[in-house]
Amino acid sequence: MSDAHPIPSRGPGLSVGARIVAVIVLVAIGAVVAWFQHDARGRSTEPRTEFTANNPPAGLPTALTTGQHLHWSGCTSPSTARTGYDCATMKAPLDYRKPDGRTIDVALIRRKATGPNAQRIGSLVLNFGGPGVSGVSGLPDRLNQYEPFLDRYDLVSFDPRGVGATISVRCGKTADDTGYQGADACAEHSRALLPYISTSHTARDLDLMRYLLGDERLHYFGVSYGTALGAVYAHLYPSHVGRLVLEASVDPTEDLDEQQVSQVKAVQAAFDRFAVHCAARIRHCPTGDGPDEAARRMARLADRLKKKPAPAGAGKKLDADRLAYAVSDHLRLGTDGWTPLAKALTALIDHNDGRPLSKGADDIGSADRAATPRDDSRAALTAITCADSSLRPGFERLDRDAARVRAASPVFGAAWSTGVYLCYDWPFDGERATLQVDADGAAPVLVVGGTGDPITPYSGARHMAHALGDDVGVLLTAREEGHGTYPQNRCVAEKVDHYLRTGRTPAPGTVCRGSMS
Repeated sequence: MSDAHPIPSRGPGLSVGARIVAVIVLVAIGAVVAWFQHDARGRSTEPRTEFTANNPPAGLPTALTTGQHLHWSGCTSPSTARTGYDCATMKAPLDYRKPDGRTIDVALIRRKATGPNAQRIGSLVLNFGGPGVSGVSGLPDRLNQYEPFLDRYDLVSFDPRGVGATISVRCGKTADDTGYQGADACAEHSRALLPYISTSHTARDLDLMRYLLGDERLHYFGVSYGTALGAVYAHLYPSHVGRLVLEASVDPTEDLDEQQVSQVKAVQAAFDRFAVHCAARIRHCPTGDGPDEAARRMARLADRLKKKPAPAGAGKKLDADRLAYAVSDHLRLGTDGWTPLAKALTALIDHNDGRPLSKGADDIGSADRAATPRDDSRAALTAITCADSSLRPGFERLDRDAARVRAASPVFGAAWSTGVYLCYDWPFDGERATLQVDADGAAPVLVVGGTGDPITPYSGARHMAHALGDDVGVLLTAREEGHGTYPQNRCVAEKVDHYLRTGRTPAPGTVCRGSMS
């Protein structure tokens, strides 16, 4: 065998220069193809592969599972969803104990993933809080918060039972009135629906939704009340749990009355921290030199508004109860709400102008960290809460509970104390006193709690992580003011993003620094 190098062929072929040109052309063609596979917004336009699941919810007729397909089409409402979103309706049993009986339509909305099919994980189902908040309206309002996941997930939300386009509860003067006139009006206009709008029913809707979306496991992000829904789902379907984030968690160990006391203490503590900051950092602070003086000034202001409410614009009035709720709405935003709150209180105290405080609270509405229902969703909030809670104490205990709430907070106690009467004359029994959330065998669930949360106190997140199970609940703590910490806290955002992309939770006991550090 010769050791000589082979002599290059001089037969037909491309010159070196021609080969370089050919390579450049091929690279250019590849770039053009890649460009055509994405639209102007960066979304992948390659043919989409729909996922399929092989584990339908047990006990349901095939007409609702393998025989049902979601037919997505352009959304007609809300107006903010008419571009870039798809809407569909899902058939579900009204009563899961009678799965062959009457069905309901559950309204869904979707923003399709922008990344390549090969990288898509599935659907991320979102619940923004409440109860009583529409996901169909909420997804377009909050897309910017969850947009970082669009390369890996379809973002999906929905109107839970009793809300929006999903068997909407009516408790007003007429069957078309979206206001709230009390339990008797609910019974008159929505009696046939009220037993079937509990969180456990909606959790069962979630599992049917998971299957029809094509996911073997549910990937879910719930905020505030949405943590209750996600945790109940994990309890009912531990083997179907995928990547679940429960942020600003409710406390599953407390009943409805205990929650009132805990919440009013938390919002009072947040106000006290605001008062300390205001005294130290804001010139001409409207709440004086600290928490004690702030409480006295707020009491005088509340007395004044009881006698004569302040004008709040558009024909509205700001009374003492609305004062407490408007202040708490600002505190929900954490330190971002402190300077606007100081300015609004100055306008109210010095000039009897309730517009800045009321307008600020209204503007928070659907765009804050964890949503509360607007006025037209009070019916849904009450109906879902009372379907969940079995507490139906008599007036003697209710009066004692109300006094306990009032004593827990000099600023907010009076307004919050009325909450103990929410379900006393409800026409149906609720399911249980506290949530059942133990989820042994489920994949790890990430529970996020802020130490300065004025609405769902941090103790609730600790109790939720423990109640889910030692090998299930993983607590991520943020030393942060405000109701909800994602995505405002950068550390929380990084940990949550990593978990939803990889399925790996932070180390137990991880603490993120923030405004309270």
